[in-house]
Amino acid sequence: MRITQLLTAAAAFALAACASGIQVRTAVTPDESLKGLHSFRVLATPKPKIAGAVSSSNDPMLVNSISNRALRSDLTQEFARLGYVQKDTNPDFCVAYYASTNKQLDVTYWDYGYRWQPGWWGGWHRRWGRGWGPDWATQPVVSQYTQGTVLVDVFSTKTKELLWRGQGIATVSNNEQQYEQDLQKTVEAIVDKFPAASGKVAPTQ
Repeated sequence: MRITQLLTAAAAFALAACASGIQVRTAVTPDESLKGLHSFRVLATPKPKIAGAVSSSNDPMLVNSISNRALRSDLTQEFARLGYVQKDTNPDFCVAYYASTNKQLDVTYWDYGYRWQPGWWGGWHRRWGRGWGPDWATQPVVSQYTQGTVLVDVFSTKTKELLWRGQGIATVSNNEQQYEQDLQKTVEAIVDKFPAASGKVAPTQ
């Protein structure tokens, strides 16, 4: 009975349909509380485990790409908007991110120094959000588009355990300027599912 309860809590899932067509789902560990967190740090992108696999000049996971810098900036702004304070040393939690465009996202390819797939990570339980029917995922796609995926992980600085994960999937533009805006909207939709800081700590300027 307890195992069932833990698995249900571990796979707590939210699927929401935004006006922009962004699909968001989240999961939180059943063993840790997100309360009492006040400070954060967005981690720098690590080098891939297999050298030379990232080639596109605008790849979201390429350290010097415009889209990568935009992702880091957007994440910092969004967590600050929730009342968390950016702190370079000894923050309460760290934020890691993964992003890909029109290809499968493999988080095992990157190493941020935490266990990206803990024991409670058993998959997503589906709960349909407003505006989505139960068979939306099986509908045929009749137009050409580029799909982008962003994954945001929050983990404890002390224990290196994953506390929360959010995933956003959206159609992104091939236009560079619009592409950055699409990434920003996806990050906003994901972090919007994260609880606000206790006491609404004011972000530093």
